[in-house]
Amino acid sequence: MKKNFINRILQNTRKPQGFWGRMILRSMNTGHAPLAAWAFTHLDWCPDWKVLDIGCGGGANIAHMLKRCPQGQVYGVDISPESVAFARQKNKAFLDERCFILQGTASDLPFEGDTFDVATAFETLYFWEDPDKAFCEILRILKPGGIFLIACEASNPHNTTWTDRIEGMSVYTAEEIKHKLENCGFVHVRTDKMKKESICVTAQKTKKTTQYSNL
Repeated sequence: MKKNFINRILQNTRKPQGFWGRMILRSMNTGHAPLAAWAFTHLDWCPDWKVLDIGCGGGANIAHMLKRCPQGQVYGVDISPESVAFARQKNKAFLDERCFILQGTASDLPFEGDTFDVATAFETLYFWEDPDKAFCEILRILKPGGIFLIACEASNPHNTTWTDRIEGMSVYTAEEIKHKLENCGFVHVRTDKMKKESICVTAQKTKKTTQYSNL
């Protein structure tokens, strides 16, 4: 009985709802901080970047990126209305000025193409229904030369500790993620591993080449 109750609570890691969803979001903001801090070091942040955090959860990473990009803008997208409300509250000082948080999915982002300098996905890839479609959608909304950063604490599909308990959760190896990104059209895909299973993957959208006329 206790295990079933805990498993029901854990479903909120996929799509937070209600009281337990808010508890999970608070836990995410603190528990995922070490992974996020490590992943942030993989980019040389520019103060005027326009950034999109996909699966923004409780909004803690948005808050950090607002500090790293003080002249820029940070957007957040999450499938959960509970997460959107929580992240908005977390970043209310900058909301609708330099911070914009919307409901949406990774496979259908509500933005025009060539919009963002950077897109991030922290601890959320596990729950995307169609990662291949999502990666192509992220490629679309990035500016030429834009960077996509993925950070995950789980990268061993044979470790079913969490996938046995959370419905709709899938774990991918760094190599699988790299393959999917390259198939979608990303270049300069790099993978890095920290302790245990934690991985960080960065990929870039091809820069446009200038066409010169002989006229």
